[in-house]
Amino acid sequence: MSVSRLSTKAILARKRSPVNLVENRVCFAGPHSELSIYDTYEQADRVSLKAESLLYCGMVTGSKVMHTKDQDNISFLPHESFILAPDEEVFIDFPEAELTKPTTCLTIAISNEKVAQICDRMNDVMHASLPSSQPIDPSQHLHTLHTQATQQVLDRLASDYVQNDPDRDLLVDFGVSELITRILRHHGREALLHFAKSTPDANGITHVIHWIENNLSLPLDTCQLAKMACMSRSRFYDCFKRQLGCTPLEYQHQRRMSKAYQRLKENGSVTQVSYELGYLSLSHFSRRFHQHFGVTPRQVAQTKLIS
Repeated sequence: MSVSRLSTKAILARKRSPVNLVENRVCFAGPHSELSIYDTYEQADRVSLKAESLLYCGMVTGSKVMHTKDQDNISFLPHESFILAPDEEVFIDFPEAELTKPTTCLTIAISNEKVAQICDRMNDVMHASLPSSQPIDPSQHLHTLHTQATQQVLDRLASDYVQNDPDRDLLVDFGVSELITRILRHHGREALLHFAKSTPDANGITHVIHWIENNLSLPLDTCQLAKMACMSRSRFYDCFKRQLGCTPLEYQHQRRMSKAYQRLKENGSVTQVSYELGYLSLSHFSRRFHQHFGVTPRQVAQTKLIS
């Protein structure tokens, strides 16, 4: 693995010599997809980005400010993902870019056919859990934190695109499929979470989701949650995992981490946020946070929001 990573870095370093100071682009084609790495070396405003297909954007270093037709001044930082819908345009500001410290972002353009194929399969799996049985719609913007697991997918994909491996196209296709699945799962989960907030008594699972969301600092008792859902413990556990793709305890951890990240970006104290979310040990909170995002709570707390 170490040899592969060094080789990837060497190839990228050679190919990424700046030709343009704003959005200097290096791209690698794959089956149903294309990876682009953009480096920006000077401050710029309102740079347009648009693609005919779904565009996954992940920040690597530095920060951007995104402007869509529906929302202005979206701060975009490392360990965050931005999904740009097909044929939609976003305008980007680069307030921190410098010649010696460029702002770097990667994008993966994924064909509409590939997204539709996996979306159909995901809808079959998640049909029962979606609000009013509405299918997942990937043609909506999504700005979200991504976990360490998603970061590992991106790192692996970047390496697969660049390497001259005999199985390159197959590995890239597998990686893109996994990335799309994670995107769609998040779309479906967000829809379910919003539905649970507005209609908590729609069914047993939405009732439990609503309770977890409003009691993130409390320990979970699976038997008690099953009673809330009016199900046996085994049926509740299976139903929850099938609909959300994780156990109740894993879901609570994910929601705690998302809430912690948001609070820390609002200049919350690391100790205070840890206590608010039910962690009795600051070291335990910091360790779990770092495992989830790949950065420490203090690093996030020290990051200034872009206004």
